[in-house]
Amino acid sequence: MNAGRQRGVALITAVLIVALATILAVNVGFRGMLDQRRSATLFALDQGYEIALGAEAWAADFLRRDAQESKTDHLGETWARPLPPLPIEDGVVEGRLEDQQGRFNLNNLAFHDGTTNPEAVKQLERILVALQIEPAWASTMADWVDQDTQPGFPDGAEDSVYTGQDPAHLAANMPVTRVSELMVLPGFGAERYAKLKPYVTALPVGTALNVCTAPGIVLDALTENTREFGLNPKDLADRRKDACFPTLDDLRGSLGNEAYDKVKNSLTESSSYFRATVWVTIGTTQFTLYSLLARGGTGTVRPQLRSFGSD
Repeated sequence: MNAGRQRGVALITAVLIVALATILAVNVGFRGMLDQRRSATLFALDQGYEIALGAEAWAADFLRRDAQESKTDHLGETWARPLPPLPIEDGVVEGRLEDQQGRFNLNNLAFHDGTTNPEAVKQLERILVALQIEPAWASTMADWVDQDTQPGFPDGAEDSVYTGQDPAHLAANMPVTRVSELMVLPGFGAERYAKLKPYVTALPVGTALNVCTAPGIVLDALTENTREFGLNPKDLADRRKDACFPTLDDLRGSLGNEAYDKVKNSLTESSSYFRATVWVTIGTTQFTLYSLLARGGTGTVRPQLRSFGSD
């Protein structure tokens, strides 16, 4: 009887040892698989980064050659065409260039000396109204970028408002570097941001608006009671397929001499700032690069700001 009990204990012990060994083997194998997958993903991300930098350099070369061939920048030029998917080892790379001077510059809400630019505030108000967003946000954003600490009347917001947020912070009172800073305005929200984002940008103070690439809503916002360009976006797109439209002369005719003279110093037919967006897909890993490219007067193009994964 004792021998039978001993054999039973030995059998149970053997089963437990096999079970523990199996658990240990599965755990080691699973961890090894995770480490292998993690290493492969990191390697793919490193590859994606290098390929994206190459695509960025390619885009910069496009812009450099464009400056040599043309004095205007419009949506019918080569740089404005998206880069179709190009095969690379184990994946593809895609990209596009966007003219950032075809958008309303949020930093123009303040002058170089940091004081509020009332004409720019009115332009942003008209853009907001066209997008069915409350125009009061224009004054709130102007207070975010101007240098004083006095809230604009009646819809401004300075430190007294932002210190009551969670977490508490102060107003920037300086130019913004990303459009996403709109999200810091108390109560602005993702829905309003999604509507406004395609029409605004963050460039150096005083950067002119390119009328050849600006959306109709932005062109109409230059002056009061202008509704010529935003009513029919398809017609505007059709007229831009091969040339600049409207030209500065076209705009003068549409706005009238008096209204045009008020805004002419803030308008141009060429651009110095473009955003390159590059998507690199390797296997199941995707890497996205957003790069703000600045083109100088000599045609040299340099990246000013890069972000990865999200703009």
